[in-house]
Amino acid sequence: MSEIAENDLHAYVDDALDPGRRAEVEAWLASNPEAAERIAEYRRQNAALRIAFNPVLEYAIPRRLRVPPGGPGARRYLRHAAAVGWLALGGLLGWGLHGATSGRATDIIALPRQAAMAHAVYAPEVRHPVEVGADQQAHLVAWLSKRLGAELKAPQLSASGFELVGGRLLPGNRGPVAQFMYQDAKGQRLTLYVRTDNTVNRETAFRYSQEGNVSVFYWLDGKLGYALSGEIDKADLLRIANTVYRQLNP
Repeated sequence: MSEIAENDLHAYVDDALDPGRRAEVEAWLASNPEAAERIAEYRRQNAALRIAFNPVLEYAIPRRLRVPPGGPGARRYLRHAAAVGWLALGGLLGWGLHGATSGRATDIIALPRQAAMAHAVYAPEVRHPVEVGADQQAHLVAWLSKRLGAELKAPQLSASGFELVGGRLLPGNRGPVAQFMYQDAKGQRLTLYVRTDNTVNRETAFRYSQEGNVSVFYWLDGKLGYALSGEIDKADLLRIANTVYRQLNP
């Protein structure tokens, strides 16, 4: 087997290797756990980026930019389009990193995207999916409640086939965010993303969003915003979201 280079690892993440070379890389990763963890992190980043920016691909191309392949001025338009594309991507990345939104309507629209990105990053994690495990549930809930400044609950979803794995603290636009993670017997995971909202006693009905491969039901309840995310059927996710809501509002 020839030496595994960094280019091989990136090509592996992008599924751009031929079967033979892919097998060699996988054999090498099996004996290099640190590199395997780095590859897993690359995959999580790719998943989060797809959720964040795939919707841009659905935008219609303006008529003025539609140039016949090989036609007059095609190269000039391609150069301009490439420049505009990089500027647009830079703007989107800047917006995403800044995380600021204006207006309450925009703010709730951002909720499912943020929750789905957090799900895409942590749900595939094998070694460290949570900061505090379910065996310390009382400590976990008390800790997250203190950090968010609100009384939180970790809903019990055993009747739906999911058990609490644990949770973690995440950064959010308005301050700390809590994420509770659940897993079923098949290893499939759901995450409940909880953040504070500036408007007290505000409620919304369930809303649905499809962010890449991640389905999200989200709502506001009092001064908290909730988003339940998972790569499962919409009807099943709605059923579990109703269970979560009922437990949070007995």
